[in-house]
Amino acid sequence: MEKKQLWVIIAGLILLNCLTVAFFLTNQGQLATGNEEVVATVGKDTITREDWLNEIETRYGQDVLQDIIDGIVIKSMAEKYNIDISDKEIEQELLMVKTMYGSYGDDSANEEEWKEQIKNNLLLEELLTKDVVVSEEEMKAYYEQNSSYYHIPTSYHLSHIVVKTEEEAEQTLKELNQGSNFATLAMERSIDEFSANQGGDLGYITEEADHFSRNYLKVVEQLKPGKWSDAILTEDGYSIVMLHERINGKEFPYNEVKNQVRRQIALEQMDVAVSASAFWDELDVDWFYGKKSAE
Repeated sequence: MEKKQLWVIIAGLILLNCLTVAFFLTNQGQLATGNEEVVATVGKDTITREDWLNEIETRYGQDVLQDIIDGIVIKSMAEKYNIDISDKEIEQELLMVKTMYGSYGDDSANEEEWKEQIKNNLLLEELLTKDVVVSEEEMKAYYEQNSSYYHIPTSYHLSHIVVKTEEEAEQTLKELNQGSNFATLAMERSIDEFSANQGGDLGYITEEADHFSRNYLKVVEQLKPGKWSDAILTEDGYSIVMLHERINGKEFPYNEVKNQVRRQIALEQMDVAVSASAFWDELDVDWFYGKKSAE
């Protein structure tokens, strides 16, 4: 399985984690207030907490429960085989995820969720490939052939607000300097609809990004984290850009990513789904949806 596919899985699992939290928080509210609590009204019709929770369970219940089970399975199997992942390796993967796939939101808690999910995914990879032997020669050749993957370009986590006129830009800057929230203003007035829906968040962009003008990127290069620019004239109007984080470019040498290379080669050779269900039988997992054998 390709690395890109793995990170699609990770993104999905993080979404499920968020749904898990929401599901159990709302369940707690149900116990405290009773099934007939009304959570919404539409004219004369009402939607109760029970209606709501039943719909959540119908749509997401099986996936959320499997995600919880898989987390316990991975932890138990890692302890059984004395497998651990270093903080350094987690940080390396996080940098690759940010610069390759971007990330929305500037909340440190979100980054901690990413790190936890990255750790679980790497533990699972180690478990699945623990008995696979890959030669040093093969690993070095793979590293050379895929060296671009292990090179992180200088990247910037940005948000921006795009308005049509210079007057609107100056008014926006005035409000920002008076303490207005950048994300709120972006949602209210930015004409870049895609980023406006994310509070102006563009994710991580690199110095080679071809969808931003050279002038735009020159301004970005001069910003400090947490600061925003003056109005920048662009094809769409005027942009005010805010820098959340700068990641300096880095090329990881072979010795620093050797474990990653070994796992990737092993997974490609095995051609199996990266799934904790492979260990369900070993731990005798039984659940609400019935006995499940390894996929």
